[in-house]
Amino acid sequence: MKRWHAVAAAALVAAAVALYVVNRSAAAEPINLTTTGTRYAATVRIADPVPGRVTVEVTVSKGNADTVALSAVMAEMGHSTPEISATRREPGRFVAVGELFPMSGVWELSIRLDGPAGEEQLAVKTLIAK
Repeated sequence: MKRWHAVAAAALVAAAVALYVVNRSAAAEPINLTTTGTRYAATVRIADPVPGRVTVEVTVSKGNADTVALSAVMAEMGHSTPEISATRREPGRFVAVGELFPMSGVWELSIRLDGPAGEEQLAVKTLIAK
């Protein structure tokens, strides 16, 4: 069983490295990710997907969200970031600025939306590179 765990761990590391290498040249380009839940659908745009302070725009295309907040988790390393509230720029468009990704790697971005339909949390995975 230990051998299986070692093989699985090696495969995960190899996949992460391959994903990093393939996407490294695209890291300077903005990232657009779309996710849909029961109550809401949203597109997330990370203008400069690098570690440190980032600007994230959330466009809600389904549901009428009054508030949006973002947080991130890198489960493999045991990291998480505090929730950042997004500012409503216009109906359906929110912008959050803060440190969501303190290091390079694969992060799961959680989007918490709340409005007349209730609260829902959506998630997307993204690669943050230097």
